[in-house]
Amino acid sequence: MQSGAADARLDFWFELASTYSYPAALRMAATAAAADVNVRWRVFLLGPIFRAQGIDTSPFNLHPAKGQYMWRDVERVCAELDLPFRRPEPFPQPSLLAARVALVGLAQAWGVAFVCAVYRAQFGQGHQIGEEAVIGDLLADIGVEPGAVLEKARSPGVKAALRSETAEAQRMGIFGAPSFATPDGELFWGNDRLEAALAWARRRG
Repeated sequence: MQSGAADARLDFWFELASTYSYPAALRMAATAAAADVNVRWRVFLLGPIFRAQGIDTSPFNLHPAKGQYMWRDVERVCAELDLPFRRPEPFPQPSLLAARVALVGLAQAWGVAFVCAVYRAQFGQGHQIGEEAVIGDLLADIGVEPGAVLEKARSPGVKAALRSETAEAQRMGIFGAPSFATPDGELFWGNDRLEAALAWARRRG
Protein backbone atom coordinates (compact mmCIF):
# COMPACT_ATOMS: atom_id res chain seq x y z
CA MET A 1 0.00 0.00 0.00
CA GLN A 2 1.26 3.45 -0.80
CA SER A 3 0.84 6.94 0.59
CA GLY A 4 0.83 10.10 -1.51
CA ALA A 5 0.23 10.56 -5.20
CA ALA A 6 3.41 12.05 -6.69
CA ASP A 7 6.31 10.58 -8.63
CA ALA A 8 8.53 10.98 -5.55
CA ARG A 9 9.06 7.63 -3.83
CA LEU A 10 10.43 6.37 -0.53
CA ASP A 11 10.93 2.88 0.90
CA PHE A 12 10.01 2.58 4.59
CA TRP A 13 11.93 -0.32 6.18
CA PHE A 14 10.50 -1.36 9.54
CA GLU A 15 10.90 -4.14 12.10
CA LEU A 16 7.75 -4.92 14.05
CA ALA A 17 9.63 -5.24 17.37
CA SER A 18 11.33 -1.84 16.91
CA THR A 19 10.41 0.89 19.37
CA TYR A 20 11.06 3.87 17.12
CA SER A 21 9.29 2.20 14.19
CA TYR A 22 6.07 2.54 16.21
CA PRO A 23 5.75 6.34 16.01
CA ALA A 24 7.19 6.35 12.49
CA ALA A 25 4.54 3.92 11.25
CA LEU A 26 1.68 5.66 13.00
CA ARG A 27 2.52 9.05 11.51
CA MET A 28 3.72 7.84 8.11
CA ALA A 29 0.50 8.12 6.12
CA ALA A 30 -0.27 11.72 7.05
CA THR A 31 3.35 12.90 6.89
CA ALA A 32 4.00 11.30 3.50
CA ALA A 33 0.73 12.57 2.09
CA ALA A 34 1.59 16.11 3.18
CA ALA A 35 4.95 15.78 1.42
CA ASP A 36 3.26 14.23 -1.65
CA VAL A 37 5.56 11.21 -1.62
CA ASN A 38 4.62 7.61 -2.42
CA VAL A 39 5.76 5.21 0.29
CA ARG A 40 6.44 1.50 -0.06
CA TRP A 41 6.21 -0.30 3.31
CA ARG A 42 8.89 -3.00 3.64
CA VAL A 43 8.98 -5.32 6.62
CA PHE A 44 12.20 -7.09 7.60
CA LEU A 45 13.85 -8.75 10.59
CA LEU A 46 16.67 -7.16 12.55
CA GLY A 47 17.59 -10.41 14.33
CA PRO A 48 19.58 -11.92 11.44
CA ILE A 49 21.34 -8.61 10.84
CA PHE A 50 22.31 -8.35 14.50
CA ARG A 51 23.46 -11.97 14.60
CA ALA A 52 25.73 -11.37 11.63
CA GLN A 53 27.43 -8.77 13.84
CA GLY A 54 27.72 -11.17 16.78
CA ILE A 55 24.78 -9.61 18.66
CA ASP A 56 22.00 -11.84 19.99
CA THR A 57 19.65 -9.16 21.36
CA SER A 58 18.78 -5.52 20.93
CA PRO A 59 21.71 -3.11 21.33
CA PHE A 60 19.46 -1.27 23.79
CA ASN A 61 19.65 -4.34 26.05
CA LEU A 62 23.42 -4.62 25.71
CA HIS A 63 24.03 -1.04 26.83
CA PRO A 64 21.87 -0.23 29.89
CA ALA A 65 22.42 3.54 29.78
CA LYS A 66 21.48 3.64 26.12
CA GLY A 67 18.43 1.47 26.81
CA GLN A 68 17.29 3.65 29.69
CA TYR A 69 17.56 6.73 27.51
CA MET A 70 15.69 5.04 24.65
CA TRP A 71 12.69 4.11 26.80
CA ARG A 72 12.37 7.63 28.16
CA ASP A 73 12.84 9.13 24.71
CA VAL A 74 10.14 6.93 23.18
CA GLU A 75 7.81 7.99 26.00
CA ARG A 76 8.46 11.63 25.11
CA VAL A 77 8.00 11.06 21.39
CA CYS A 78 4.73 9.20 21.89
CA ALA A 79 3.44 11.84 24.29
CA GLU A 80 4.10 14.55 21.70
CA LEU A 81 2.16 12.53 19.12
CA ASP A 82 -0.63 11.65 21.58
CA LEU A 83 0.14 7.95 21.14
CA PRO A 84 -0.32 5.54 24.03
CA PHE A 85 2.90 3.91 25.18
CA ARG A 86 3.54 0.86 27.32
CA ARG A 87 6.89 -0.86 27.57
CA PRO A 88 6.50 -4.44 26.30
CA GLU A 89 7.88 -7.39 28.23
CA PRO A 90 9.99 -9.07 27.11
CA PHE A 91 11.86 -6.76 24.79
CA PRO A 92 12.39 -7.29 21.96
CA GLN A 93 9.22 -9.21 21.23
CA PRO A 94 9.42 -12.18 18.84
CA SER A 95 8.20 -10.64 15.59
CA LEU A 96 8.64 -13.46 13.06
CA LEU A 97 4.97 -14.45 12.74
CA ALA A 98 3.78 -10.85 12.69
CA ALA A 99 6.33 -10.01 9.98
CA ARG A 100 5.20 -12.91 7.81
CA VAL A 101 1.56 -11.87 8.20
CA ALA A 102 2.50 -8.28 7.40
CA LEU A 103 4.20 -9.45 4.22
CA VAL A 104 0.98 -11.18 3.17
CA GLY A 105 -1.04 -8.07 3.97
CA LEU A 106 1.29 -5.64 2.22
CA ALA A 107 0.59 -7.51 -1.02
CA GLN A 108 -3.09 -6.78 -0.40
CA ALA A 109 -5.11 -3.80 0.78
CA TRP A 110 -4.95 -4.40 4.53
CA GLY A 111 -1.21 -4.55 5.16
CA VAL A 112 -0.66 -1.06 6.53
CA ALA A 113 -3.71 -1.31 8.79
CA PHE A 114 -2.33 -4.58 10.19
CA VAL A 115 1.16 -3.16 10.75
CA CYS A 116 -0.26 -0.19 12.64
CA ALA A 117 -2.49 -2.50 14.67
CA VAL A 118 0.54 -4.60 15.66
CA TYR A 119 2.44 -1.53 16.82
CA ARG A 120 -0.53 -0.23 18.81
CA ALA A 121 -1.10 -3.61 20.44
CA GLN A 122 2.56 -4.05 21.35
CA PHE A 123 3.68 -0.57 22.37
CA GLY A 124 0.33 0.96 23.22
CA GLN A 125 -1.26 -1.92 25.11
CA GLY A 126 1.58 -4.30 26.01
CA HIS A 127 0.24 -7.33 24.13
CA GLN A 128 2.48 -10.23 23.13
CA ILE A 129 2.80 -10.03 19.34
CA GLY A 130 4.60 -13.37 19.20
CA GLU A 131 1.39 -15.15 20.15
CA GLU A 132 -0.73 -16.48 17.30
CA ALA A 133 -3.96 -15.72 19.17
CA VAL A 134 -3.00 -12.05 19.44
CA ILE A 135 -2.18 -11.87 15.72
CA GLY A 136 -5.46 -13.59 14.92
CA ASP A 137 -7.41 -11.10 17.01
CA LEU A 138 -5.67 -8.17 15.30
CA LEU A 139 -6.56 -9.56 11.89
CA ALA A 140 -10.18 -10.02 12.91
CA ASP A 141 -10.28 -6.49 14.30
CA ILE A 142 -9.36 -5.05 10.88
CA GLY A 143 -11.91 -7.26 9.12
CA VAL A 144 -9.56 -9.98 7.82
CA GLU A 145 -10.34 -13.67 8.34
CA PRO A 146 -7.37 -15.01 10.34
CA GLY A 147 -7.31 -18.67 9.35
CA ALA A 148 -6.40 -18.37 5.69
CA VAL A 149 -3.90 -15.57 6.35
CA LEU A 150 -2.08 -17.46 9.09
CA GLU A 151 -1.90 -20.52 6.85
CA LYS A 152 -0.44 -18.48 4.00
CA ALA A 153 2.02 -16.79 6.38
CA ARG A 154 3.47 -20.23 7.14
CA SER A 155 3.90 -21.11 3.46
CA PRO A 156 7.39 -21.63 2.01
CA GLY A 157 6.86 -18.73 -0.39
CA VAL A 158 6.16 -16.19 2.32
CA LYS A 159 9.01 -17.47 4.49
CA ALA A 160 11.39 -17.15 1.55
CA ALA A 161 10.08 -13.68 0.71
CA LEU A 162 10.75 -12.44 4.24
CA ARG A 163 14.26 -13.89 4.16
CA SER A 164 14.79 -12.13 0.85
CA GLU A 165 13.60 -8.77 2.19
CA THR A 166 15.86 -9.12 5.22
CA ALA A 167 18.81 -10.00 2.99
CA GLU A 168 18.07 -6.97 0.82
CA ALA A 169 18.00 -4.71 3.88
CA GLN A 170 21.35 -6.13 4.97
CA ARG A 171 22.81 -5.65 1.48
CA MET A 172 21.73 -2.01 1.55
CA GLY A 173 23.59 -1.45 4.81
CA ILE A 174 20.48 -1.12 6.96
CA PHE A 175 21.44 -1.67 10.59
CA GLY A 176 18.40 -0.46 12.48
CA ALA A 177 14.75 0.49 12.20
CA PRO A 178 13.01 2.51 11.07
CA SER A 179 15.09 3.19 7.97
CA PHE A 180 14.08 5.08 4.86
CA ALA A 181 15.65 4.59 1.42
CA THR A 182 15.28 6.76 -1.67
CA PRO A 183 15.52 5.49 -5.26
CA ASP A 184 18.89 7.24 -5.70
CA GLY A 185 20.39 5.22 -2.84
CA GLU A 186 20.20 7.64 0.10
CA LEU A 187 19.58 5.96 3.45
CA PHE A 188 18.08 7.65 6.50
CA TRP A 189 17.78 6.01 9.92
CA GLY A 190 15.43 6.85 12.76
CA ASN A 191 11.96 8.21 13.35
CA ASP A 192 13.43 11.71 13.62
CA ARG A 193 14.83 11.45 10.08
CA LEU A 194 11.48 10.78 8.41
CA GLU A 195 10.91 14.37 7.35
CA ALA A 196 14.45 14.66 5.97
CA ALA A 197 13.98 11.44 3.99
CA LEU A 198 10.67 12.66 2.55
CA ALA A 199 12.22 15.99 1.62
CA TRP A 200 15.10 14.27 -0.16
CA ALA A 201 12.70 11.98 -2.02
CA ARG A 202 10.58 14.98 -2.96
CA ARG A 203 13.56 16.92 -4.36
CA ARG A 204 14.84 13.94 -6.33
CA GLY A 205 11.44 12.58 -7.43
